[in-house]
Amino acid sequence: MHQDEETKEMLRDLLWLNALIATELVQITENTSQILRRAAPPETCIAEHAALRATALAIADRYKPGTMLRQHVGEHQ
Repeated sequence: MHQDEETKEMLRDLLWLNALIATELVQITENTSQILRRAAPPETCIAEHAALRATALAIADRYKPGTMLRQHVGEHQ
């Protein structure tokens, strides 16, 4: 594999991995908030988290389509 192509593939992998981490962190934040509040997070937070999650998923899909990330994130509660 040519060096430039290898670098591009590595960057695609890193972008996907960062999107994965971002979606999981959003979920951890929501879960932690719910545990600490003993109630669901405020609706504004849920809406904002959904938008952030959608952005991270769009980035992941753009650079590394066809992974299980979208399906996994869709199963988050």
